[in-house]
Amino acid sequence: MTTRHIIWVLALLCGVFLAIPARAQQQPKPEDPEDQKKIGLWLDQGISTPFSGNKSLDVEFHERLDEGASNLYEYFVQGGIAFRLRTWLTLIPIYRYQRFPGNPAIAYENRLQLNLTLSTSRGPWKPILRTLIEGRFPNDRAASARFRFRPGVEYTLPLRTTRRPVVVVNNEFFLVPRNNPFANGGSSYTQNRFQLGVRLPVTDSFSVRPYYLLQSVNLPTGWDTNEIVGISLAIKTK
Repeated sequence: MTTRHIIWVLALLCGVFLAIPARAQQQPKPEDPEDQKKIGLWLDQGISTPFSGNKSLDVEFHERLDEGASNLYEYFVQGGIAFRLRTWLTLIPIYRYQRFPGNPAIAYENRLQLNLTLSTSRGPWKPILRTLIEGRFPNDRAASARFRFRPGVEYTLPLRTTRRPVVVVNNEFFLVPRNNPFANGGSSYTQNRFQLGVRLPVTDSFSVRPYYLLQSVNLPTGWDTNEIVGISLAIKTK
């Protein structure tokens, strides 16, 4: 093989290797599998089992349907130990396992979370700030970190009943500080959730909370907002 032929072969190989990453960079990122479409229905079930004074084992199950509540696009289970360090401070390390049925890009995700919740009572009012630090590990994407800040307030209605309903209002901000493996609008502010609901105590250990939620997602085409109706069940065992 002459020197000219060798040069042409090397040039061809270099072109192939350079084209592979370039093509990979041109492939669009998939949409976050959390993003729901059209009107949704979210079902939540939480079980809290107290032990050892100010600690409890908290386990939750969640099912999420979109497309007019006709498509189960996500479900997950999570668990952690809640440490009530002060009357106003709760810390919960959490592990979550999540599945996305029918998603062509991502089948499941492992997630590590740290929940820091600050709260105080002022008569019937209870301001709350929940900070959630997440490490996301989807099966077919690079790992990423996310911060979720949810300020809110609860108001106990002054009704003449043994168990008074509680109005719950909050707004959650989602921030991805660095690498984001999912399609987004080019900003670290990737999602927003506004929620309004009423917690209805049925017994001392069981309550139902219907709620209305607006989920806004920052996509490359702009912000996309969808409506969600949810039903949350909370059980406290003894």
